[in-house]
Order: sequence, then C-alpha cells, then structure tokens
Amino acid sequence: MSITQTAKSKRLHASDSKLTVPDRLDLICACDAITLEAFSPDGETESIPRFTMVAYTGEPMRIEGWRYPVVVDLEGMSIPSQRRPVRFGHSMYAGVGHTERIAVDGGKLIAEGIVSRDTQAAREVVTSGKRGFPWQASIGAQVSQADFVRSGKSATVNAKTFDGPLYVARRTVLGEISFVDLGADGNTSASIAAQQENIEMEDTIVTDTEESMATTLPEATPKEIAGKQDESPVNTVADMRAEAIAESKRLSAVRRICAGKFPEIEEQAIDEGWSTDKCELEVLRASRPKAPAIQSIDTSLGGNVLEAACMLTAKHGDVEQLYDEQTLDAASKRFRGGIGLQELLLEAAWANGYDGRNFRDSRSVLRCAFGHNLQAGFSTIDIGGILSNVANKFLLEGFFSVERVWRNITSVRNVSDFKTVTSYRLIGKDQYEKVAPGGELKHGTLGEETYSNKADTFGLLLSIDRRDLINDDLGAITTVPRKLGRGSGLKINDVFWTTFLANTDFFKVANNNYLSGADTVLGIDGLTQAEVAFLNQVDSDGKPIGVMPQIVLVPTALSAMGTMLYKSLEIRNTTASTKYPIANPHAGKFRVEVSRYLANAQYSGSSDKAWYLLAAPDDLPVIETAFLNGQESPTIETAEADFNVLGVQMRGYHDFGCALQEPRGGIKSKGEA
Repeated sequence: MSITQTAKSKRLHASDSKLTVPDRLDLICACDAITLEAFSPDGETESIPRFTMVAYTGEPMRIEGWRYPVVVDLEGMSIPSQRRPVRFGHSMYAGVGHTERIAVDGGKLIAEGIVSRDTQAAREVVTSGKRGFPWQASIGAQVSQADFVRSGKSATVNAKTFDGPLYVARRTVLGEISFVDLGADGNTSASIAAQQENIEMEDTIVTDTEESMATTLPEATPKEIAGKQDESPVNTVADMRAEAIAESKRLSAVRRICAGKFPEIEEQAIDEGWSTDKCELEVLRASRPKAPAIQSIDTSLGGNVLEAACMLTAKHGDVEQLYDEQTLDAASKRFRGGIGLQELLLEAAWANGYDGRNFRDSRSVLRCAFGHNLQAGFSTIDIGGILSNVANKFLLEGFFSVERVWRNITSVRNVSDFKTVTSYRLIGKDQYEKVAPGGELKHGTLGEETYSNKADTFGLLLSIDRRDLINDDLGAITTVPRKLGRGSGLKINDVFWTTFLANTDFFKVANNNYLSGADTVLGIDGLTQAEVAFLNQVDSDGKPIGVMPQIVLVPTALSAMGTMLYKSLEIRNTTASTKYPIANPHAGKFRVEVSRYLANAQYSGSSDKAWYLLAAPDDLPVIETAFLNGQESPTIETAEADFNVLGVQMRGYHDFGCALQEPRGGIKSKGEA
C-alpha cells in the first residue's frame, strides 16, 4: 500500500502544528487484485465489463508529505453513496464507469461496479487489461481529521494495533475511485490467458497475488472498431497475445536484472519500456564503484554547521528536511562521533577569538562563545542563536506532549498588543432589509452586546548549570527545552480550563443554555434534550439563531458513552422495561471531545457527570483564545547565565489569553438531578 499527495496541504492542530499534511489522500492498492468480469444485461447482446477491487487493506503506509506512516481509519471514512464515479488517473474528463457497491469487509475497503462509460479511457482500461496490463486502484478521499500517535504509544485501527510514531486519518470522505497504472508494489503483474481460441469474450486476467480472481473481458465489437477512425489499425487476437507475452517476458527480465537492488532503475525501465540490454547497461553503470571525491579542507566553520551537528547528535527526526546536504555532510565529517556541549562552546569561542585550547577556563570560554571580551574584534558565530534554534526544535515536542482538546473547541484571535480587545456579538439585528425602488440601502448596527479578551505573558527560566558543562552533556539542550515546551502546554491548559469551568454565570437557566435533572444524563434521551434546547435558541428579536451544534464535550468518565453515541448505529438496553434494539438517532452527528480537566477537583466547577453540546468554534464560539501576533506555540531564548551562575540560561515565554464569549454557542447538561 502507498499514498500519493495530490492536493495542497493544510495544517492539522490535532497532531503537530509545525508539520503540514495533505488534505487529500490517494489510497493506492498495490498488491490486491482488481478483477474485471463481463455480464450481459437482459435484452442486450453486448457484454459490459464488471470490476471488483480491494482498494485499501488497512495497513500503515509511507507517503511523501507525512513525517511518519499513515493508517486510514475505515470506521471514520464517510461514503456519500454506493454509486461513486470511477475514473482514469483521477481525471474528471476521463470517465470509466461507476461503483454499485462499496463496503468495509474484514478491515479492507472493497469496491464493485461496472465500466459504464463509453469513453476512450474506458476502452483503454478494458483493452489494456485484456493485453495483460496490471491495473491498480486509487481512491481519492478528503481528510478532515488526523491524529498523531507518539513513539511508545499505540493505537487500535481497523481491528489491528499499531505502534507509534504514526498518523491515524480518523475522518475522511470518499470522493472517487480511479484506475491507475502504478502503485507502491511493482511486483504485481497481469497477463491474458486464453480459455478457448475460437470462443469470443473468454480471455482471462490473472494476477500473481494470493487473492487474485479470474475475470473476463469482452472483445472489441465491430461497431467500436469502426469508430476508431483516427487510431491505428486493430491488431488481431494473435498479435495482441504475442505482444502481451513479450511484455510479460520483458517485465520479468527487468525485475531479474535489477534483483531488487536498483528500484529506481527498475521503475524507470518498466515505465519507459526499456529493452533488457539498456536495463543491463544502466545496472552495470550503477554498480561501478565510485571514486572518492577530492575535496579541500574548509577550516572555517559556520553556525549552521554547528547547529546541524547538534541536531545530528540529538538524532532529531527531521534533520534532513531542516538542512541542506552540504551542511549535513560538513557536520558529519567534522564531528564523526557527535558533538559534545563543551566542544560546541569551544568551537564558538574559537570562532570569536578565544585562544585557549581546552575547557579548563570555562568562564572565559562562555564569555567568548557568547561574544564578550572578543580578541578578534567581532563575533562570527552567535552561540545564543544556535542554542535557541536547536532548543526551539525540541520545544514543540514538549508542547504537544500534553492534552490539546482546548484547541478543538476554541476560536482563535490574533492580537497585536496586550490591550483589551472588543468584538461585537455575532448574532442579533443583522438581517438584510428589502431595498427600496430607488436602490438606497438602510444602515445596520453592530449592536450593543460585546465580547472582550486580552493576551498576557506567561514564562519560565531554566538553566544548564556547571555540572552539565563539566559532564559535557549535550542532552541538556534538548531536555531543558522539552521541559519548557511541556510547561507552556500545561499552562495554557490551566488558564483555558480555569476560564471555561468558571461558567456558573455563563451557563444558566436565564440564558436558556443550562439543563439539570436526572433526564440530563448523557444518553440518547439526554442528548436529544440538549439538541432541542440548542436548536430552540433565539436572537434578540426572538428568531432562530440558525447555528447547528457539532461537538459533544465530555469528561473522561463519559468518554465511552460519548463514543458510543457518535459511532454506534443502535444502542441496546437489556432491562425488562426497555424494548430493543433501539436505533441511535445521533450516530455520526456530533464529534466527541474528551478532556481530563473537566472532572479534575483542582478546578472550580469541575464535574464527572456534566457535559456540553457546543457549536463549531469558528461558527459561534463559547470561548476564545487570543495569541499575540498569532503565535500559538511558545518561544525560547538562550543567553549566558548571570555572573554569579556558571552556565547557560534558557527562558521560554508564551503570550495568550482566554475569555468566555457567546452563551448561545453551547448547552451545559448537569448530568444528574
């Protein structure tokens, strides 16, 4: 299995905000069979080809644009209808047919349908398949949510358990299915095997996979042949069989010559139709030992090389994407065994004029490394910038290691300073008025109800002290920023949930957004009651607000029930007073967000029974988070420690603020009497 990126990327806050991931997946079936079978509808003499394909097997896939393997959760894949278009190469101008059945079976995505289009692309699929071409399948799907599973953690997807690090595409929407000529596994192939020489429409596609299925393809009819006036003459059956056999032999020879050691040459040879002689020549050239390159020794050392050496020593996963090949090569050759903290500071000190040869005078090394008491006149390497750049790479790992449910239920505001900002209520007297014959528009008003919010600064100072320097512990510059990043993540959670849970004057009966009583327990009846209360919300004129609820926010104790209400088609109750089965009217309606902060006794207003039904934060937000200059992640800075402290100091800070906003954007259910 493999996935190819075919659309622009979008940022997913649910995993790693510094990574961009595609918002479209093309899931390519690489090793499962695609079969075509001819059938004749009642009253028709011509046979219509029918296909069956295993489009996705539920396994992880390595793809371009994603840092780690990707697993698509088939339970979260939305199939708008059973009759989806089938195309050639994802082109809307190259139709092939349509599906009649799409289903998830045994953790795999199965599709069946017919070649119902009368197009050149449809004829190409049928004719090439008859000649032995190994067609594969590609499914176009839009991604609406992807989760990141960290190293050391695991996730159960498609009835299988996978260890991190990997991404799980939790929610996708199936678009279309295409026939494609190349998937991830080049070892699959197809050929035509004649059943009876004198019987029409009895040629069979046979794949070399264990799950291959025999299928039949129709011959081209005289009517189709007559219509191809601009194409080359149609070959005889014997010619087509000879071509298929020759192509099959060529593919086998190419794979034998490359022997799995030269995949790029093998792929190019198959795609471009190389002869076996040309393939052997290219493999021979690639096999020749390469003479070592003659390079002059560069005694100068740039800050980017030192930075790359630190990242290589710390084994950062994205080092090849962060630095060019020349920089990485210079860092690897200069520091073959990895760079230590003392060596890093000495290199910076020497570049800035330090004439000592060791780290014994550590204070002088630090002062020169940070650009103080220069003997060369000016600083050529900014060690503070190097340490800050390296530290920022590890800062986000700590920041994203804590719960981030807050980001999924809040709207985000970009502020340029620390002043209180005001915005007007989103609902009210904002309907359009009928325009008079003269064309004059009436003036509207923003209303008198407003929101307010402001950003504050939160930060922490940590040090790499003398012991780390003496121990030559480079790990200190990765451990400290991770702690600072984690501290920022914990702080934003603390501020956010303190604000959110202090809502007794926000969610109340007077605002028509608070429900209590035994019938508000989370379940079908409780959720129905909350949905009705939300939909009955009105604006200042007494008219419906026109906003739909989308999120069910629950504490950990209600996680299982929330997931059941979202995913289960029916919920059965075996008590004598309840009939079953009971259809679940809320299946797939509201996505579930679970936060451990909702029931934590350290926060005023916490409860393990209360839950919330909320609108989308970009539509009608209950709470808003403001970030200074739109910076959603913390910042780290590095400097030499004060005179009375021997070491290096790192400070992390984050500018943000949280405030409750629109009461009509949610319903709180007490969940008990």
